[in-house]
Amino acid sequence: MTQAFASEESEALSPEEAAAAASNCTREFRANPHPVYAALRDKAPVCPLSPPHGVETYLITRYDDARAALADPRLSKDMYGAIDAYHRIFGDSSIALDDNMLFSDPPKHTRLRRIVGSTFTPKRVESLRTRVQQITDELLEQCPKSGAVNLLPEFCFPLPLHVICELLGVPENERKQAQEWSATVAQTGFGPEARKKLEIAEGNLRDYLVDLCARKRQEPDGGLLSALVSAQDQEGALTDHELVSTAWVLLFAGHKSTAYQIGNAVYHLLSRPDQKALALRDANSMNAAIEEIFRFETSVENSTFRHAKEDIVIRDVLIPKGALVQISITGANRDPEMFAAPEELDVQRPNVQATHLAFGYGPHYCIGAPLARLEMQLALTSLFARFPRMTLAVAPEEARWMTVPFPAFRGLAELPVVLDPS
Repeated sequence: MTQAFASEESEALSPEEAAAAASNCTREFRANPHPVYAALRDKAPVCPLSPPHGVETYLITRYDDARAALADPRLSKDMYGAIDAYHRIFGDSSIALDDNMLFSDPPKHTRLRRIVGSTFTPKRVESLRTRVQQITDELLEQCPKSGAVNLLPEFCFPLPLHVICELLGVPENERKQAQEWSATVAQTGFGPEARKKLEIAEGNLRDYLVDLCARKRQEPDGGLLSALVSAQDQEGALTDHELVSTAWVLLFAGHKSTAYQIGNAVYHLLSRPDQKALALRDANSMNAAIEEIFRFETSVENSTFRHAKEDIVIRDVLIPKGALVQISITGANRDPEMFAAPEELDVQRPNVQATHLAFGYGPHYCIGAPLARLEMQLALTSLFARFPRMTLAVAPEEARWMTVPFPAFRGLAELPVVLDPS
């Protein structure tokens, strides 16, 4: 099914069918969630779900509701405050890695973000430009030039992984293993067998990061992780627990979302030659195209869970205290009340950078947004400059999207391309 058919198919879905698909995370929903989100936006914009984990959950799909919810202090990001629900969904293994700014509320969130922000600065990110370009060129030089190649493992994933590892100070010979553990975490669903795999991978990552932080404390190297080890504000330094958890979220979030986003961008531009031509006119055109792709097919499908600290009413729907709330970034970014012809990719769409929600909104706005934009700009510009005749190796409608039974990331399962058809 191509994206062009998404709005047409939504007409055939009842609110009950859409809610059931979202609740059960069916393979069809995971392969193409847009018809489901369109149906829910239209008829059930604040929708109670019945997920397999059994925790009462509400899904928000309209833009204005999503934007407001992302900044609503009544919706807590501190999952320790909903620990019973947390255990039922994730088990015990994730807790040790979730003591960071992503899963906290003020004042703790304010303190953690201030410390991380003092080290993860735009100046530090911009200083990476030359090195990011070098990594990009090296990866493209190594890509197989004859026949079809899956661009995800050859380019889309290694690029942001190498960049975030260099930023943090992860030794080169340890990056592949860290990536494999992260991939297990990102692609594991629910169920006893899946949870066991998750526990092993998260345990390995936790042990590795504890050791890495200890090494940085003994031998500082000027990288971001070394800076975090010694960083303090007026309220003190990061605790050991917070330090390891912060390293985890920067490593994981710092490459997974960007990797899938690069893949989504390549796929959609190759599927639409007219849009690709407009994007490639100059640097400003490419930057505008990247922002539109963030809107059109963001790799972060839903925000991480929030829970209601009190009874909340949104669009006449009561979300009871203690219930979980999911905010559909994908659904909000295609809301026709906010974006004209939202099911169309328009790389010349005005003002999209200021309006899309791909990086969230409010206090939890993604601190890594400048790095993600830099990587996207250099990756796409370099890729299309080096391989101007690159084509998809399959028809666009035959591309396979991930169907992992949890809507965290939206991305391709594989991206087969022919880099040089000659």
